[in-house]
Amino acid sequence: MKCPLSEKGCGGCQGIDEAYGELLKRKSDRFRRLFPDALPALGMEDPRFYRNKVLRTFANGKSGLYHGLYRTGTHQVISVRRCLLENEQAAHIAQTALDLLSGMGLRAYREDFGSGVLRHLLIRRGYHSGQALVTVITGSEKFEGGREFALRLMQLCPEVKGMIHNINPRGDSAVMGYRSRILAGRDGIWDTMNGLRVFLNSRSFYQVNTVQAEKLYARAIEFAGLSPSDTVLDAYCGIGILGMLAARKAGQVTGIEIVPDAVDCAQKTAQFNHIGNIRFLKGDTAEILNKTELLPSVVFMDPPRAGCSAAFLSAILGYAPSRIVYISCNPETLRRDTDLLIRGGYRMEKVQPVDLFPYTEHVETVCLLYHQKKDFISVP
Repeated sequence: MKCPLSEKGCGGCQGIDEAYGELLKRKSDRFRRLFPDALPALGMEDPRFYRNKVLRTFANGKSGLYHGLYRTGTHQVISVRRCLLENEQAAHIAQTALDLLSGMGLRAYREDFGSGVLRHLLIRRGYHSGQALVTVITGSEKFEGGREFALRLMQLCPEVKGMIHNINPRGDSAVMGYRSRILAGRDGIWDTMNGLRVFLNSRSFYQVNTVQAEKLYARAIEFAGLSPSDTVLDAYCGIGILGMLAARKAGQVTGIEIVPDAVDCAQKTAQFNHIGNIRFLKGDTAEILNKTELLPSVVFMDPPRAGCSAAFLSAILGYAPSRIVYISCNPETLRRDTDLLIRGGYRMEKVQPVDLFPYTEHVETVCLLYHQKKDFISVP
């Protein structure tokens, strides 16, 4: 495959012109430097057009408004019409939206000059359902013609089921602000993951590669070896998919998540799928564990790239669950955290990397740790 953006300095992917099998092998070899006993990485049959989330940044050019991705190491926006990693239908929606917004005479937001309107465009698409949710992020509340734009885009792209306007006047690197309103349609979409009907809104986290995420979650449930006698904690649970899959086999499940939008999605999904043996608690995971009486026999944890907090790991060592299933998108912080768990009385049983992000340097991992009934140490 020849990437149309590589010569422009995009940097969003690596080695896309090479054979995927060779890249996957090299990724597995690099991973084994940190985890020598890891299983071979699970790859994709077709590693193209897998991203179900498309994010574009608006910019002003000589010929008018355009959107795209940042050039590597800069804040210069490269115009993007087609990316070999992005879902083609989502990319088509992004281009249609750009054509409409450009025709309205709107300009990209410039914080330094206090001019313009548009900052980013976010398209989220359900892999199985085909439904799409579009969010326009602006630098202020001003978005004249926003509803008319939304209705026209939904007419041209019927798979778009909801249009959201997010306001982000902040000067940092955050894509989205704290306030949103519905321009047209619904506030979220439905998709399917491992047989669950899943609700998604514009702010909730959802794995960008559904095909590989289903492999990842299936392997995590397999590693846990759940039975009806198990009580499960799903820490950093996001929209609760892993916990709800666990609830099919376990007796009781508690999910903890700090992002309110994600908890709302999780509760709606559990209700729709008639899952009665799961509850979701909103807040910081470590703080809730220190205040709540839980006796989990199995803990799932899927923290952000920074890994688990020391307070959370201390709490888990205090609970001493018999099995821990740790999912990570960062091998370095995974190694750091699992070393602490091993020092605290656990042994590493299985490590399975999953190529959730083909043609990038990133890898997702699921690993299983068993408790060895040793004395605990405190986490520094």
